[in-house]
Formats: sequence, structure tokens, C-alpha cells
Amino acid sequence: MAGNNFVIEVEKGKDASDGQPSIGPVYRSSFAANGFPAPIPGMESCWDIFRMSVEKYPDNRMLGRRQIVDGKAGKYVWQTYREVYDIVIKVGNSIRSCDVVEGGKCGIYGANCPEWIISMEACNAHGLYCVPLYDTLGAGAVEFIICHAEISIAFVEEKKINELFKTFPASTEHLKTIVSFGKVTPEQKAEAEKHGLKIYPWEEFLQLGENKNYDLPVKKKTDICTIMYTSGTTGDPKGVLISNDSIVTLIAGVKRLLGSVNEQLTMKDVYISYLPLAHIFDRVIEELFISHGASIGFWRGDVKLLVEDIGELKPSIFCAVPRVLDRIYSGLLQKISAGGLLKKKMFDLAYTYKYYNMKKGRKHGEASPICDKIVFSKVKQGLGGNVRLILSGAAPLSTHVEEFLRVVACCHVLQGYGLTESCAGSFVSLPNELSMLGTVGPPVPNIDVRLESVPEMNYDALASTPRGEICIKGNTLFSGYYKREDLTREVLIDGWFHTGDIGEWQPNGSMKIIDRKKNIFKLSQGEYVAVENLENIYGLVSAIDSIWIYGNSFESFLVAVVNPNKEALESWAADNNVSGDFESLCKNPKAKEFILGELAKTGKEKKLKGFEIIKAVHLDPMPFDMERDLLTPTYKKKRPQLLKYYQSVIDEMYKSANKPNA
Repeated sequence: MAGNNFVIEVEKGKDASDGQPSIGPVYRSSFAANGFPAPIPGMESCWDIFRMSVEKYPDNRMLGRRQIVDGKAGKYVWQTYREVYDIVIKVGNSIRSCDVVEGGKCGIYGANCPEWIISMEACNAHGLYCVPLYDTLGAGAVEFIICHAEISIAFVEEKKINELFKTFPASTEHLKTIVSFGKVTPEQKAEAEKHGLKIYPWEEFLQLGENKNYDLPVKKKTDICTIMYTSGTTGDPKGVLISNDSIVTLIAGVKRLLGSVNEQLTMKDVYISYLPLAHIFDRVIEELFISHGASIGFWRGDVKLLVEDIGELKPSIFCAVPRVLDRIYSGLLQKISAGGLLKKKMFDLAYTYKYYNMKKGRKHGEASPICDKIVFSKVKQGLGGNVRLILSGAAPLSTHVEEFLRVVACCHVLQGYGLTESCAGSFVSLPNELSMLGTVGPPVPNIDVRLESVPEMNYDALASTPRGEICIKGNTLFSGYYKREDLTREVLIDGWFHTGDIGEWQPNGSMKIIDRKKNIFKLSQGEYVAVENLENIYGLVSAIDSIWIYGNSFESFLVAVVNPNKEALESWAADNNVSGDFESLCKNPKAKEFILGELAKTGKEKKLKGFEIIKAVHLDPMPFDMERDLLTPTYKKKRPQLLKYYQSVIDEMYKSANKPNA
């Protein structure tokens, strides 16, 4: 990769030795050629990020939400940095008056809203661990997190209070206080008190610490500011310990990166907050905005109303997961088709012309100002008219969607990559670099990166096209998994974090994610699927002998290849007057429906999430075997080989299930 502009080599690679696989060279961003950027002097913790902005920008708009008048959403109403600070101090005093001391664990459960950030900042002020609770980790996850993290106080969105009650009595061993972001009903009060808990509506809680003034503890860089739970391959979620240092370091790196490509954030920037604050991606973006004295407007919590909220807020930066951008893409295509032949022809011509100029190296704003004005400005208006940067993260964005948006959205479209363990952004593609399409770009200038060969998957980090497991080193890394040193030791080796993702360096220094080392993957909406765990659950269905489940980050649902149980299928056929031998039954759409129904039944019984339910099946009368290289000698599934063997079947299942009338 010598001679490119975007990364520099800081250490040579190593050949395989003593049973250890070979390791590729260590690279870092060329924006860090003279060393990593130091955090701003005096900024040691997440509390400092907020405190310093309050001092610098007291009257700037900080948090905004739409005012609801007579059931209709009106304009955004804002609280300034100083106003938010005053409430944060009150909330902090109230928390402390409930006997929660430094190092205590505070849960936050609910959709993004100003109270979420206020509660988080109160945790930051008093050196408490902020622990987001969220239910997409599966049934029982909220209860598990409360008990595992030993949460004593929880802030909860009004409509989640009854969900929280479902964790009783197990959670009440630790949980003593519940604070609603809104109101509390008399029934809820009675339910909490029955279990010996105190529950407060928001306004009442603010008064608890009224005449009390607790000193703010001195916070160190190494202090943990949040425990973010993330899905494990099997069973229980893992608590990722994120220190002040991780977030402060990340902000310094992103600042250097944006400055280097002339896209600095300023206090005039506006962000739409809708991606869950319970995930690291949104959390660090909001910390970044706060560090610049910029504004954060919250959505109303309904996907169908998101576009309307965007139109009212007019954000300048829009972060999204691929599923949201896929929706925008299909919506735009439908509009273009509905506009009639002439409009479509005009659009296609403008697209081809602008894309041609961008490929020649022109910046998106200079590639065709006239096409932007006449044709593409409508797309820009659809996102409020002010967006200058769309950042996609959490799962890979399809190349055709990325290319399309880069041309028509009249703004930069960047793709990033990172994990909770690496404090989100580890790689991000750069503005105006069309050659980075389909990649996650070069590393952010605060980490070192190397690839480690994975011989069993034929990935060689020292090959002319280097491929291997992505390993990251730097101060943004997590401090370990809470109460799970064993799992920490598996992935953090000599300071290098092993991501489990397989990457391929591109000649220009950007990274392409091509595979996953372990059998856990993400769907397009950013949800993790632990596939072996699901196969074990679906394996309980008596009508099947074996099942291989497949999904990838470009699709939002799972499909499966099933070896049905011969007796069970034949007996179902006899009961339902379906004729034919076993082989022809496997091709019968009714038989597929029957098997899908049986799988769904078990899925529901086992309380699987919607995205874990299988949406399409292919029935193969021939069991998976070693002859076709689909199983190992110990009968473990060879997933890459299964995919290769059934590729056309998989493609067909997605094609038919994705049809509008499917």
C-alpha cells in the first residue's frame, strides 16, 4: 500500500511463528503523521466536555423538542446550554439525595429526548456509571442488565415504566428508585411501593435535591463513564466499560479528521437525534456536538414522522443506519418513476452527467451546479435543505445506495465503521473521494490498525491484497467487559483489540469489510444475530432434522435452508391431502408454508425478536453432508461452503420475499 495518501506505515508485518498466525504491517491515518491529536487542555472527562461548553456558549441552543399544541406538532422549542446545566445540577443533587454515591450505577431506559441527555450529564457530573437499558437485546435483557450492573436508580420514559415493572421482583434486589421522564399514574406508584421502591414524576424528582448541594467529585480520565451492553454470541449481553478517556480521545480524533478535510463542526451545526442513545454511535456523535456548543433536536419517536421532524428542524448533519438510507433511496426511486417519462429521462441524464464529472475527480458541489439546482435540489429539500454531511454506520451500506446518494443528495455521504468496544468511529470514508465507494475509509487519526491472518478462512494479512481480522490499538478502546475478565482476555491481547471482522486493505488506504470471523452477524437495521444460538432454538422443531440460517448486512430479515423430517412431512401431507413423494413435497409451496409456520410457532414460544423470525425457507430432501463439503468431520456446519453451495437458492429467497406483494 506504499505511496498512497491516506495511511502511513508505522511498523512492519511479522511472519507466522510458534503457532501464531502472521500479522500485517501497522498503519495509521496520514492525518496523524506527526502523532495523534491531544485532547483539549482541561478536558479530562465527559463532564468537562459539557462544562466547558456551558462556560463558552451559555446562550447557545442545546436541546430542542417539538412543542405539541392541540395534538399538532409545532416548532422546535429550545433550552440553552446554561438552562440545561441548571437542570443537570438539580437532577444530580436529587440523585445524590437518594443515597447514590460516586461509582453508583444509574440506568436510563427510553427513546432519545432532552431528559435522556440531562440524566446522562447528571451521571457525568457525579462520577456515576450511566447504563443504558434497551429491549432489542431480547426478552429479559433489561432485567439481566439491571441485576448484572447492580443498578440502584433508573430514569425511564413514561411509556416504558410498565416494561420496567416486568423485571420485578428479580431487579428489586438492587433497584431502589425509579424516575419517570414524565408523569406517574397512581397504579404505577402503588406497584412500585408494593415492591419497596420509590417512584417519582420528573418535576417532583427535581425538587428532591432543592436545598441540598453536593460537591462534584474529581473525575479522572481512567474513570468509567458508561457501561454499554452489547449482544454476545451466546446468551447474555456483555457490558462494555467505556472510560472518559475513550470518548475524549475519540472527539479529538474526529475533530482532527473533520478539520483535515475542511468540514469542521461549528456551534451553528444542528443534529437530529433519533438513533438510539443506548448505542455508542449516537452517544459519541451527541458528545461531539456538545463539545462544539452545537444544537441537538429530538425526533418524536415515530419513524413515520421522522421526515416531517427533519423538515422542521433542518439539520446540517444526518447520521443514519443503512436501513433508513435504503428507505430514502426506495422512496426517491418511486417518486422519480411516478413523475412520468420526461421527468425520469431528465433525472437520468442529470445523474449520468454529474456522476461522470465526479468520477473525473470533481467535488460534488462543483460536478454540476446546474443539475443540482434544477433536478437534485428537491432531494436536498426533502432532508430539510441544510444537510451537508450524511454519515452511515452500524452496518454496511449497499454500494448502489451510497453512490446514488453521493450524486443526488447534494452533500457528502460518508460510511463509518466501529464497535462499542472501539468507542464507535474507528474508520470513516472521506468527502469527495469516489474511490472509497463501498469501503469504510481509512482509520480515524487516533488509532493504529493491523490485520491478522486467519489461515482457516484462507485470509492472509501479508498477501499482495492484504486480508485478515481487523485489530485496533489506541486510547479509544474499552476498558474491558464488566465482570467478565475471561471474555476481555479473549479479544484484548497485548493492547490489540480483535474485532472479529475480516477486512481487506484497499490500495488507497481505505478498509473494506468482507467477512465475519465468528458466526454472529448484523442485519441491515443494525441488529446482531447470533446464528448458532438461533439454530439451536429452531432445532427444537420436530418437523425438521437440520437447519442452516443465513442473513447478511444488506438484508433486514433471515432466510434458512431446512432438511425436513421425512416422517413428519409425509404425515402432514397425508393429513392435508397433499400428494407426491418426499422429494416433490420439498418443492411444494404449501409444505414450505407449513415448515415456516412451525418455525414461527417455536420462535414465538421462545420469545424471539421480530428480526430473528425466519421469513423464507428452502427445503432440501438431502441432508447436509461431508461429501458436499458442507459439514466438518465433527458435524459442524461449514458456513462459507454452505453459502457457496446454496447461493442461488438464497438469492432467489431474498428476491421473492422482497417483492412488493410478498
